Amino acid sequence: MARLNAAQRRPPAKELPSAPAGAYDDVSGLLGVVVDHERRRGRGAQSNASGRYEPLARVAFDDGWRTLDELPPFKTTVTVDATRKIITRNDSPDIGFDRSINPYRGCEHGCVYCFARPTHAYLGLSPGLDFESKLLVKPEAAALLEKELSAPGYEPKVIAIGTNTDPYQPIERRYKVMRRILEVLDRAGHPVGIVTKSALVLRDLDILARMAERKLAKVALSVTTLDPMLARKMEPRAATPMRRLETLRRLTHAGVPTTVMVAPVIPALNDMEIERILEAARTAGVKEAGYVLLRLPLEVRDLFREWLIANYPDRYRHVFKLVRDMRGGKDYDSTWGTRMNGTGPYAWMIGRRFEMACEKLGFNAARTSLTTEHFQKPRPGSEQLSLL
Repeated sequence: MARLNAAQRRPPAKELPSAPAGAYDDVSGLLGVVVDHERRRGRGAQSNASGRYEPLARVAFDDGWRTLDELPPFKTTVTVDATRKIITRNDSPDIGFDRSINPYRGCEHGCVYCFARPTHAYLGLSPGLDFESKLLVKPEAAALLEKELSAPGYEPKVIAIGTNTDPYQPIERRYKVMRRILEVLDRAGHPVGIVTKSALVLRDLDILARMAERKLAKVALSVTTLDPMLARKMEPRAATPMRRLETLRRLTHAGVPTTVMVAPVIPALNDMEIERILEAARTAGVKEAGYVLLRLPLEVRDLFREWLIANYPDRYRHVFKLVRDMRGGKDYDSTWGTRMNGTGPYAWMIGRRFEMACEKLGFNAARTSLTTEHFQKPRPGSEQLSLL
């Protein structure tokens, strides 16, 4: 296990510099060290480089004594996150909500393109394999939420859940944090919008249907591809495309407003599926749709490049050329207003294709609006009840 000092590693900057054209024409130009396949079976990332804030980087290598053969496979571990607040606020001008909840940190789905991966560096962990195997759970989320909703001066607006990591990832079956959060929101009459890739959301269909009757809930599912092989490589522990479409159908049938998210759109990899994904979702009864272009902030750029070289070596140069064409010549541009949809002719073409398909299929003719008219502050357990 080799240790490199900070000067030998990538700088802990807010944005890693874009690589010049041709810098990665050889696999040896990658910054990460690919982990043996047997140790990362069922995972999305190829490597586990140290977080960008760590003073040292540890790199596994074969020293001739076959010590690498003794390293154990990556197993999912869960640690309690002792957070004291559960509602996260934001003032980003290009997203439609100002508050959100993340029941978990890290995500076992292992989506290689996940823009939330760099957040694991704040915990001293790797945005690579650590992100999908070293998870943190917030078991007190429901109690914290009830406390924050009952605080003096709280004004209700739609809470978004699933905007960072998936609230219905596999460990939710055991911890049921998301279900308890929904129970609090249901009792308080508070609106919620959910984004997921998991069929596990159907477990809570009883609560969601009840909330939807009062215009308090809507659910969006991300359908990245209809190709099960591509989905398995790119999103190894997420629900299959067909299960996601069936989940949309069942939610819609139960009266829960649904949205299909064609996200992320990756040039030369899944952008040719935009129309087919929308057609399949429309057949399932979905009436609203959106899309997001591939985002490669910080470590995600190198993790995605490693994955492309491992799975589609004939495409990775072309994919990154198109990515830079849509990001002003850079690997990523975080500018508000363009970070979701990109710029340039190719990005314009993707946007126009999406708009034309939506118009043809009747998507987004009307948008579901949630209401705050049913909101009632939860009563703390020690509060004396009113006589009237």
